[in-house]
Amino acid sequence: MVRGEADVDVVVVGAGQAGLSSAYHLARAGIGHVVLDHAPRPGGAWQFRWPSLTYGKVHGMHALPGMELTGADPLRPSSAVIGEYFAAYEERFGLRVRRPVDVAAVRDGGDGRLRVETSAGIWSARALVNATGTWDRPFWPRYPGQETFRGRQLHTANYPGPQEFAGARVVVVGGGTSAVQHLLEIAEVAAETTWVTRRPPVFRDGGFGEAEGREAVALVDERVRRGLPPQSVVSVTGLPLNEAVRAGLASGVLDRQPMFDRITATGVAWAGGRQVEADVILWATGFRAAIEHLAPLHLRETGGGIRVEGTRAVRDGRVHLVGYGPSASTIGANRAGGAAVREIRRLLARGTESTDPAPADGTDAHEPAAAPSA
Repeated sequence: MVRGEADVDVVVVGAGQAGLSSAYHLARAGIGHVVLDHAPRPGGAWQFRWPSLTYGKVHGMHALPGMELTGADPLRPSSAVIGEYFAAYEERFGLRVRRPVDVAAVRDGGDGRLRVETSAGIWSARALVNATGTWDRPFWPRYPGQETFRGRQLHTANYPGPQEFAGARVVVVGGGTSAVQHLLEIAEVAAETTWVTRRPPVFRDGGFGEAEGREAVALVDERVRRGLPPQSVVSVTGLPLNEAVRAGLASGVLDRQPMFDRITATGVAWAGGRQVEADVILWATGFRAAIEHLAPLHLRETGGGIRVEGTRAVRDGRVHLVGYGPSASTIGANRAGGAAVREIRRLLARGTESTDPAPADGTDAHEPAAAPSA
């Protein structure tokens, strides 16, 4: 571990799909870098997934650049399959990830460089790739009476699998893929399940090709360009209608109810007087970007998000966000990693003069703003 302060061209924060993709492209470009990851072992956020999420159930996993994931047993836990794959990838390409390292803050070093303060010391860098994802920031909505509930409240982030819900009355909150997966497996062992969402779920029947993918990414990209907090790509694609989902709809397990108005000591209640008794409320309500360590750089816009052109933060051209907004999907993270490194190469080639933060209007003092990555 590094103690004191060390100089490096680029610091990559996070060693999930986005971070490893970025490190791969940095290594190929011959750019000096260090990869910092707070997780205890390879696998990114996948290592924390629940055991019943087998590899065959994974929604949209895409191979890292330069090394396919082949021959995986679809019945094995995704945490094991992808953890082993990421470990093998790091070894094959010599990506010496430093872990566990917590990044506390990234500041302007005052000399054209960035100061990255961590639990293992301080790095001074000319550029930073932030690839921290969302897993560390589960979103817990607040509802009246929540503190009075005498049952158990869980989030997808600490979901243990269906076995702990045997014989229980469970309310699942959320309209995404995780909520549907939780419901389908919990319903097999629970006494009763109730599904509630803020908006009616949209199910997608048929294929999802490149044109649909580009359209979905464009919707997320538009929010990021406006400085709003990003939505996930999945949130605008709809829920896929596979065989298991069709069965859940037919059986009534996926009979969605509107969002309740308050939580009682023994369940949830609606304004019209309806109540549902519950032993467990499971919040499958998603995650927010884990970017608190970037706060000293003042990158956020008034809308609450970080405005990004391509992968570059508009308010500081030295900072690239990979796996943020439109590049949050696994294939998007791969592409964004390469795009970020191409921009960083130009930044480093221009010399230290241009490592000053980009002006707030989004243009670099030395070249036009980059187009978004494909």
